[in-house]
Amino acid sequence: MNSVNEIWFSIMDMLTKELTSTSINTWFSDCRPIELTENRLVIYTPTDFKRNIISSRFASTITAVLTDLFSCPFELLVLAEDELEDYERTGGPDDSLPEVAGYTFDRFIVGNSNKFAHAAAVAVAENPGLSYNPLFIYGNSGLGKTHLLLAIGQKIHEGNAGAKIVYVKGDEFMNQMVQSIKDNTQLEFRNKYRYVDLFLVDDIQFIAGKLGVQEEFFHTFNNLYEAGKQIVITSDRPPIEMVKLEDRLRTRFEGGLMADIQSPDLETRMAIIRNKASQLGMCLADDVVEYIAGEIKSNIRQIEGVVKRLTAYNSIMHDNVDVAAAKRAIKDVIRVGAYVPTPDVIIEETARYYMLEPSDLRGQRRSKNTAMARQVSMYLMRSLTNLSLKDIGEQYEDRNHSTVLSSIRKVEDLISKDNTMGNTIRDITSNINTGHSL
Repeated sequence: MNSVNEIWFSIMDMLTKELTSTSINTWFSDCRPIELTENRLVIYTPTDFKRNIISSRFASTITAVLTDLFSCPFELLVLAEDELEDYERTGGPDDSLPEVAGYTFDRFIVGNSNKFAHAAAVAVAENPGLSYNPLFIYGNSGLGKTHLLLAIGQKIHEGNAGAKIVYVKGDEFMNQMVQSIKDNTQLEFRNKYRYVDLFLVDDIQFIAGKLGVQEEFFHTFNNLYEAGKQIVITSDRPPIEMVKLEDRLRTRFEGGLMADIQSPDLETRMAIIRNKASQLGMCLADDVVEYIAGEIKSNIRQIEGVVKRLTAYNSIMHDNVDVAAAKRAIKDVIRVGAYVPTPDVIIEETARYYMLEPSDLRGQRRSKNTAMARQVSMYLMRSLTNLSLKDIGEQYEDRNHSTVLSSIRKVEDLISKDNTMGNTIRDITSNINTGHSL
């Protein structure tokens, strides 16, 4: 008994034992099965009204019958009106992998800063839903998180063209959810994300603090996780540092595998430059490669931007690309010598703002004013530099990373609730930058 029609007949037979004939005729007389996969039944009914009733009143009973028949969790997708045509044309959700060339594993340069995240991504792509679920990749912007996310999708699609893959950014998920509420299409929104084989979420940090969005994402996450579907998430920080993220989401993210990506070392940066130049049909001299790698230390996207500009220069000017050309290209892409304040400068300017001495902030004084100044300086150090929590703690008589994290969270919380703290942060930041330029 494996055909979709036979399964549907069994479901109807079970429902007749629980519902009156009038209810069966009213809601299911013109309902028909469309597709049966290994863990999902797709059915069709002509109207949105009937679709909503079946989904809300009878879905649990239908999936329970399917679970009994196949001894595994099942999902139900109910289509209505023109949704059937769209489903048959696309084979499922209309959001899949964005068409971005080059985001594959073979074009990802592996170095000490990213080899763990890369290995984890490959493992997930080879055994989706089995190896590490969810996979949570985090790191600063421009280091390759999205590249790995899309490489996973490409690899799984190559191995299984029928896999239903959806990619969404955190802010897009939020915007689509809000729009679905306005349009009264929440069910379509949920069906789009809850019945896929691979759920790729980029920049999840954007939903932190949005209670309604976090509620929706929580249920989407649970649906997919319990069905054994692979979830891959990226963020600019680990879950523990998202002060506005609900604990139930944080624990679920941390329950999988977390992999961080750090800024690439010099050798890796040089390999990235040579690889990108080769892709664009250009060979750069060693001194040019070394110069670019020495100037741009923490953002792969900027490195790629410089190489693209050099390629354009070579094509337009028909001239050799030398260090002078690289300097011009870098100047166009980034502000050369962009100022990164030292911990000393941050502590000094914060202390001056609060009319204290730097030693007060570094030491053990616990007055309210001193404690607040110390917390603000820790927040600024985290925001304006690439120092880790441990490194920041070492600036304050070896305070541990949990103390630093607690301080940062407190300042973030005050910023969200009180414009005064936001103004304080801007004023001190301005003093730090102005003092450097004098």
